[in-house]
Amino acid sequence: MSSVPSIPEFYAGRSIFITGATGFLGKILVEKLLRSCPDVKCVYLLIRPKKGKETQERLEEILESKLFGKVKADNPDFRSKCKAIEGDIIKEGLGIDQSDLDILSKEVSVVFHSAATIKFDEEMKLSAEMNVSGVKSMLEICKKLPNLASFTHISTAYANCDQEKITEDIYDPPLKPDQLLTEYLIKQEAGSLPVAIFRPSIVGATYQEPFRGWVDNVNGPTGLLAAVCF
Repeated sequence: MSSVPSIPEFYAGRSIFITGATGFLGKILVEKLLRSCPDVKCVYLLIRPKKGKETQERLEEILESKLFGKVKADNPDFRSKCKAIEGDIIKEGLGIDQSDLDILSKEVSVVFHSAATIKFDEEMKLSAEMNVSGVKSMLEICKKLPNLASFTHISTAYANCDQEKITEDIYDPPLKPDQLLTEYLIKQEAGSLPVAIFRPSIVGATYQEPFRGWVDNVNGPTGLLAAVCF
């Protein structure tokens, strides 16, 4: 009987596609993969141009962050493993051009989808485009990845707030899934894709890794603590 590979063994030689890499969880995920799985082949990051900055420039800003200090110390050439893919989750097909799609199809075997709006007061139309239509486009892309071994969707512990008790299940929606409910949409349209759904609760600063207390925003409890302390 074959043994189950360790996490670094599983990722060794694999290429990964990540959306939402400019957000807090996305940055933490990229750093953890590069530091803990040094034999990963390549990490492709979906990034949209913003405020006059091209995708590659935004990627370089992320990788220059203090967050990646330990990765840089272990492997000064770690940036060579990170590739920017220009796109936008509210656009059809995530706005990715055909040449980049060809690269993803050939190289990628692991996908993390963490791009979403977390603003509670976001305009409903934009929220649906980002959190629902974006997932639908991602599923369509994943179906074109012949070597796909894992697709992880980053959801939230509050996705089923109408339930008194929440288990590791996908619940039938009170509305049509293509309108608002991402998890059920995945259940309906993922088909045979190897899918996992991760539901984090309130996210705060780092506890220990790569160092204590790193955060890049003042959302949620971080803003509350900042207000109390200062």
